[in-house]
Amino acid sequence: MKKVGLISLGCAKNRVDSENMLGMLRQRGYEIVGDPAEADVLFVNTCGFIESAKEESIEAIFEMAQQKKGHPGKKLFVTGCLAQRYPDALMSEIPEIDGLLGVAEYARLFDMIEAAEKGARPCYTASGARFLRSPRVLTTPGYSAYVKISDGCDNRCTYCAIPLIRGSYASRPFEDIVDECRRLAEGGVTEITLIAQDTSRYGCDLGDGHYQLPELLEAVSAIEGVHWVRVLYCYPDSTDDRLLDAIQRLEKVAPYLDLPLQHIDDDLLKRMNRRGSAEWIKSRVAECHRRGIVLRTTMIVGFPGETDAQFETLLDFVKEARFDRLGAFTYSAEEGTAAAAMPDQVDEDVKRARLDQLMMLQQGISMEINAARVGSECEVLVDGFDEEVGRFYGRSLLEAPESDGCIWLNVNPGLNTDRNLTPGQYVNVRITAADAYDLEGEIID
Repeated sequence: MKKVGLISLGCAKNRVDSENMLGMLRQRGYEIVGDPAEADVLFVNTCGFIESAKEESIEAIFEMAQQKKGHPGKKLFVTGCLAQRYPDALMSEIPEIDGLLGVAEYARLFDMIEAAEKGARPCYTASGARFLRSPRVLTTPGYSAYVKISDGCDNRCTYCAIPLIRGSYASRPFEDIVDECRRLAEGGVTEITLIAQDTSRYGCDLGDGHYQLPELLEAVSAIEGVHWVRVLYCYPDSTDDRLLDAIQRLEKVAPYLDLPLQHIDDDLLKRMNRRGSAEWIKSRVAECHRRGIVLRTTMIVGFPGETDAQFETLLDFVKEARFDRLGAFTYSAEEGTAAAAMPDQVDEDVKRARLDQLMMLQQGISMEINAARVGSECEVLVDGFDEEVGRFYGRSLLEAPESDGCIWLNVNPGLNTDRNLTPGQYVNVRITAADAYDLEGEIID
């Protein structure tokens, strides 16, 4: 039995690809190990979205290449977004790589391995199968899983390389998604998070072409054993009232919307090739607030041509919108994108200063929003126990896995339950304290 080790970098969508590969390998008889020194076969599933992600991927490849020294039979394979984007450069500049697999070629996983074992250096980056009906080995806790509902993107934002890497938008068949969610629930998964580059457009290329995310949320919610459902990465112009109605109406669906907006200035939105005006975006934010839906967003600072006045417009909007969660990053000029060739590139020091100013503003807003939750009660999913802190922690429906803060758990002296808590358990909690990112709560039931 050969042993395989895998490093997965980047987003949750890439994680799902990694889990599919691990499932295929386990089904073929490979043993999965955590220590790369023990592995006969090594995989690095790379990210190639922005410069920092590319650097992290290259570093991981070189680190795994070191594991081959003194072990002539050990193989190193590189997969994922960086492999799709720069196959020739990777294969020519890093001779330790034994094979390379692009983002739509996972069906050829064993073709690559077998060719490498015969002495070839295979490189497969064509447009193959976008969605595989393969087993998965979850790398998340066994009670929580991501499910990918589409691949690729047609939005063509001028700063984004995703369409260059992942290709055009393709919805996964509806029943395939529901079947996978049902299998996951039968295996003990109680929290399902639906993901894609753009989830709100799901179904636009299926059937009559209307968006089918509301129907999908309803179908997944109806599965026995599924306790929570959430959806991430919606796009403003396709976040219509039908979707908001479904999020508000379905009890198992988190009242939580991840709506990356990037900016609010109309001129910059046009330069970014973002659909939807500032007026429409503000209407979506107001509608979410009216319905009690928690809003998470992402902003870009320092996009080419962003003036001081336009940045102030963004700050004013953030003050007004009061997002529950906000992440931001400085603009990164990505090779092959339209924005990389635009004039008026913003100085790096200016970008960093604007990022600091925006995040300081949001920190204060987050603190106020979290403080308002003190005294409220909620259901919490126990995620684990922190040995250093000496406490259990978890999340409510209002905190997405990995991206948001946690709720630190204290135990009511009248309830001798703390020693019996286990990850994956749901408990009722009263919020007792807050900071800008995390909350504290007392278990009440």
